Amino acid sequence: MVHTARICRTSWGWCVALLVLSLTVRAGACLAAEGGASASRLFGTVEFKGPITQLPKWTGVLDKMKGWKGFFEDPSMAGVPARQSWQTLKSEIASAAPMDRVKAVNKYFNQWPYRLDQANYGQSDYWATPPEFMKKSGDCEDYSIAKFYALKELGFTGDDMRIVALRDTIRNIGHAVLVVYLDGDAYVLDNQTVMVLSHEKYKHYLPQYSVNEQFRWMHVPPTGSTTYTKQKK
Repeated sequence: MVHTARICRTSWGWCVALLVLSLTVRAGACLAAEGGASASRLFGTVEFKGPITQLPKWTGVLDKMKGWKGFFEDPSMAGVPARQSWQTLKSEIASAAPMDRVKAVNKYFNQWPYRLDQANYGQSDYWATPPEFMKKSGDCEDYSIAKFYALKELGFTGDDMRIVALRDTIRNIGHAVLVVYLDGDAYVLDNQTVMVLSHEKYKHYLPQYSVNEQFRWMHVPPTGSTTYTKQKK
């Protein structure tokens, strides 16, 4: 497959509840911090952990993936041409160093051409399962979801990773990436590049929320920060 340039234009219309929650968090940031906010500074922000119940797109994927047997073994992968290529890659990197596995997974899934949800599903925003992605390809969050489950198959845990919904301030659009926590750093797997770099390199990425299989985190700038000031294209 040909690697092509991709710009994600994910719709955030279904996240009104999260926006309200974000404003609430900003208003009570001091109280939230005292109540156990994480010391992590993912993309330079302060994060606040909560339940994933307000994220139906993501919980819908989790429900569909219950009982998932893997990219090669699961019945939903029958007839998918990439099924065999994944199994070959998995065999080659199963015993590789963690970072080498991360880089290989990022490069492998970035081969899929970028496709809008409207073209695939007739919807402005649809979060696809890995089988759906491998059959139809997808947009930014779909790459991230596929990589999330691929790395789980290679020994990473859900606690090691997060799917991050963010804003690209250079393009002034919504975007999503997978972040993997490794060796005390957070590394970004982005469908726009095969390079895997520390989150600290992405000064133009402003996270809105992040998720794993158990929790979601709201992200706000530190007190006094102007990080979220809208930038012109």
